[in-house]
Amino acid sequence: MSTRVRPVVRALVSVSDKTGLVEFARALAERGVALISTGGTRRALAGAGFKAADVSELTRFPEMMDGRVKTLHPKVHGGILAVRDDKTHATALQEHGIELIDLVVVNFYPFEATIAKGAPFEECIENIDVGGPALVRAAAKNQADVAVVVDPSDYKIVLDEIEAHGGTTIALRRLLAAKAFSYVAAYDAAIANWIAEQTGVETPVWRAFAGKLVERLRYGENPHQNAAFYAGPEPRFGIATARQAQGKDLSYNNLADTDAAYECVAEFDPKRTAAVAIVKHANPCGVAEGKNLLEAYRKALACDPVSAYGGIVALNRPLDAEAARAIVEIFTEVIVAPDASEEAIAIVGAKKNLRLLLAGGLPDPRARGLGFRSVAGGLLVQSRDNAVIDDLELKAVTKRKPSAEELSDLKFALRVAKHVKSNAIVHARDGATVGIGAGQMSRVDSARIAARKAEDAAKAAGLAEPATRGSVVASDAFFPFPDGLLAAVEAGATAVIQPGGSIRDDEVIAAANEKNIAMVFTGVRHFRH
Repeated sequence: MSTRVRPVVRALVSVSDKTGLVEFARALAERGVALISTGGTRRALAGAGFKAADVSELTRFPEMMDGRVKTLHPKVHGGILAVRDDKTHATALQEHGIELIDLVVVNFYPFEATIAKGAPFEECIENIDVGGPALVRAAAKNQADVAVVVDPSDYKIVLDEIEAHGGTTIALRRLLAAKAFSYVAAYDAAIANWIAEQTGVETPVWRAFAGKLVERLRYGENPHQNAAFYAGPEPRFGIATARQAQGKDLSYNNLADTDAAYECVAEFDPKRTAAVAIVKHANPCGVAEGKNLLEAYRKALACDPVSAYGGIVALNRPLDAEAARAIVEIFTEVIVAPDASEEAIAIVGAKKNLRLLLAGGLPDPRARGLGFRSVAGGLLVQSRDNAVIDDLELKAVTKRKPSAEELSDLKFALRVAKHVKSNAIVHARDGATVGIGAGQMSRVDSARIAARKAEDAAKAAGLAEPATRGSVVASDAFFPFPDGLLAAVEAGATAVIQPGGSIRDDEVIAAANEKNIAMVFTGVRHFRH
């Protein structure tokens, strides 16, 4: 393979994203590069005073079929794919009057933006680019001789190389080719996944995943692991949409925990109530509703103030100054909210290491989507758990039915339990968590931990008894035996919500009846591993 610098004599430029286009074209023209273009790009260049040959002048064919066919021609692809040092290729070029193309600058129709705005099916189909990916793949394949640019941020790199070397080096062409193939793959993945969704195919034979690099991270979960954050095509408010208003760089663990906190707090409709979730190591350690964010924060913090130290605070409403002052009183890693007042931003800004993320909105807990994790040799893929308590059919299965106050707290507790690692036990009272047990191998152990956490919080607050007295409890999955239920009752629970479905449901219901406990079945499990 040739390692020579390749001069740039002719460039084909056809871009949907016209960022920096005029400046780049001007710089190429000043270096004597002849420009070939199509449609809107050619008109944009002409409007800026640059003469670019139309592709149809090369092919002697007009654009046709509403622009679907314009660059798919041997005189275009031959000029890109010809190997410069191959004599038979040179002969073919001469015989067919094909001129070489040394630089291909192409990005694609905005398919992802089109589907994100909810465009009609036919419009989405028309925004599937065909010629663009063919040009990019051809140029990337012939990286020995041709440079390909798909990202406007690379314009300067190409110009700097031409200025320094009189052309592009093989090292740069390979880097650009790698980026180009990734770009094509990501584009095709978005199309494939959208088509699968539109046709109702839940498990396509080939599943494609793609994302665009947002940030290289210092390391992963541990310092010896490499890590980066990629944004996917799903238009979902959260860490991918967030603007970092202030604070030091985010770590892998910060991002993972912030995502967990924001998804949890999004279960609470901001039109109905203010809500705050405090998360530590991907598990909620305190969640509460309130008439305002300050009240919700104080109630959430009271659940487990020890674990909240160094945690993530997520809010379902824009951060205000009162809540900001309270949150910065203890060490917090990240605050995430839909937005913030200027006064709140200034208050948080006094803490130089505290990160403030403004996501622009809340993720929809009912929205469909996919989650995946790697396993040895493959991926596990599942639909998002978008079951919301307000949409479930609740069934009281005990002699005593829950009161209106108990039912309200049961719904609250289950919203939180959905986001606690299994086995999950959540005690709640007056719209706040008062004891959380998470991630244990047995449900009874989670129940005991929840009770112990409440006892510790009561001692720290100087209370006569733990707040689990008179609480309700939610379990993310059924109680396989009465022991877990009885542990919750011993801690002070008066009502329980759980999916049901155990072969021993009758035993568990009998135990609840014996203790005069109200129990509600949802029929839906919320395991989270």
